[in-house]
Amino acid sequence: MFEGVFCPTITITDDEGKIDFDLWGKHLDHLADAGMNGVLLFGSIGEFYSVSLDQKKEALKFAVDRVAGRMKVFAGVGDTTYSNVLDFTRYAEEVGADAVLAVSPYYFGPTDLTAEVYFGGIAKVTKLPVILYNFPARTGTDLSPELVTRLASQYPNICGIKDTVDTISHTRKVIRAARAVNPEFTVFSGFDEYYLVNRVSGGNGVLSGLTNVEPETFVRMHRAYQEGDYATAVEAAERISHLMAVYDVCDLFISSIKVAVMVKGLPVSTKVFEPAVQATPEQVERIRELLA
Repeated sequence: MFEGVFCPTITITDDEGKIDFDLWGKHLDHLADAGMNGVLLFGSIGEFYSVSLDQKKEALKFAVDRVAGRMKVFAGVGDTTYSNVLDFTRYAEEVGADAVLAVSPYYFGPTDLTAEVYFGGIAKVTKLPVILYNFPARTGTDLSPELVTRLASQYPNICGIKDTVDTISHTRKVIRAARAVNPEFTVFSGFDEYYLVNRVSGGNGVLSGLTNVEPETFVRMHRAYQEGDYATAVEAAERISHLMAVYDVCDLFISSIKVAVMVKGLPVSTKVFEPAVQATPEQVERIRELLA
């Protein structure tokens, strides 16, 4: 079972869109040094939909080597081409990633039967833990508690989920259903401000974007919760609640997170892959105010 606070890292590029391994390595070092439990490459905030398979492979190998066991490394294997999904899944195992995270196939809105075939195919080509990624606001379909439970019962290495659903009741139902077939099934919330309610509901923490910006705050909250220091945990949660406004500043939430990382002191490019709209100077200043 994975537990704690996990970061879906931004994909750091220069202004021309070429991966900047120097700054990305420094960002990974910051996350590890802060005490993050793990990092995910090529989740939604990692703009997986705009990065080629070859670039993903190069970056994943780099990240595994750079992290060197200081925290877990997950590989987001989402793609619109299923052969790429399976290829990257195999590669993640080959280079020593700790798990793969698989988002629901999007655009065609798979039925439950199709989803079972899709995720089952991923589980069959690897011995790595497979973490489901439920983001119905983006994929158009929901991984219901019943579907998650069927997958967990059929494939032992499907042993977790990132539930990016803005209602804790859905996550709570997934926890109870999946744990009936696998008591060690990991359930992360995808919203930063859901850490405490996720844990109270029996979950394992968060895999969420603001960890890029203030990993120390998340680590402080997690450690305080583990130690029963609930006053400190709530204090950190209040800071995270304040920071949630960062997401809404830019046209695309990924842009907001990149700007926030830059404002915090790492001189990354704030460019996001087109056709996304880039951050304006006014938006940068607004995020600077929120982070003060």
